[in-house]
Amino acid sequence: MSDPQALRTAYERPPRDWVVLLAAAAVAAFVVLALFASELAPYGFASIDLRARNAPPVLFGGTTRHFFGTDELGRDILSRLIVSVRVSLAVCVVASLISAVLGILLGLIAAAGRGWVDGFIRVLIDFHASVPFLTFALAVLAFFGNNLVLFVCLLGTYGWERYARLVRAMAMVEYNKGYVAALRRAGAGRMRIAFGHVLRNVMAVILVNWTISLPELMLLESGLSFLGVGIQPPLASLGNMVGLGRDYIVTSWWIATIPGVAIFILTLSISTIGDWLRDRTDPSLQ
Repeated sequence: MSDPQALRTAYERPPRDWVVLLAAAAVAAFVVLALFASELAPYGFASIDLRARNAPPVLFGGTTRHFFGTDELGRDILSRLIVSVRVSLAVCVVASLISAVLGILLGLIAAAGRGWVDGFIRVLIDFHASVPFLTFALAVLAFFGNNLVLFVCLLGTYGWERYARLVRAMAMVEYNKGYVAALRRAGAGRMRIAFGHVLRNVMAVILVNWTISLPELMLLESGLSFLGVGIQPPLASLGNMVGLGRDYIVTSWWIATIPGVAIFILTLSISTIGDWLRDRTDPSLQ
């Protein structure tokens, strides 16, 4: 006979586990689309077919030739969606890594340097946190013009102060532990202790913070691209697909809705995985 306690546990735990598994499967599917976009896209993302413009998706009267329909120029929505996933993921992952590395470096230097070094970095963190990033980004892009490298670097300056504060606080705790005192007596320098030992012990929390902040950065990229100051044509991203389709939302709703749903699923899935990782690594939440 079945164990009642085992049945109760199996009944209570799967909902959370299945949500995480579904989120992981969704993220894996998006990553596969990004890695093999050229092979999976049925058409060129910029291929124009004016005879098939504004064709609806297959479930709404369209044909299997264009499964998700076409846009105002007859470009295949599915092909553009696959390529847009690659562009959006690549831009956001690179930008988030820039932000994480910058914040980690400044946080470790502040914790290791103490004194005026720590004070200067804290002032820099507070100054950056007080500036509205969207206003700053629009001003920079309007003044210097827009190109892909500048846009990625600009996104890379978003949120680094969170990493810096987190790493600084955790590194301060690590410096009060016995192994740091032993390393100092053995002759290890501050930077060697910081980057060789302290960083290793706080990396798990940094990874969790990265997975939680990545969806926010993706929404920011989508918002800027929607406004027309992010990823520029002929490149396609999820945000500028939504922006280009807003003028046709009444007559051809699928042009903007389908990439919007993709943004929702991707950010929700990554956020779910980030929350799960936080629950697994934070002892206070066990």
